[in-house]
Amino acid sequence: MADTKDPLSDLDASTRRYRETETAHEQARQTVIADVIAALRAGARPTDVTARSPFTAAYVRKLARDNNIEPAKKGSTR
Repeated sequence: MADTKDPLSDLDASTRRYRETETAHEQARQTVIADVIAALRAGARPTDVTARSPFTAAYVRKLARDNNIEPAKKGSTR
């Protein structure tokens, strides 16, 4: 018995699902970015922020730089 699934129909369906969720994903990403920035501004350690976010340490540092958040002085605690 031959497989009656149409790969292009499957692709159409998965592409449609992808596009439907793309906006929600981007909105959630922007919310996480805002919360990362708020946490850094409130004095949270970048290490703690990174551990609780979906972002790498390098990206958290970039967000801090892009938003004029000064790095902590060596040996100091906020």
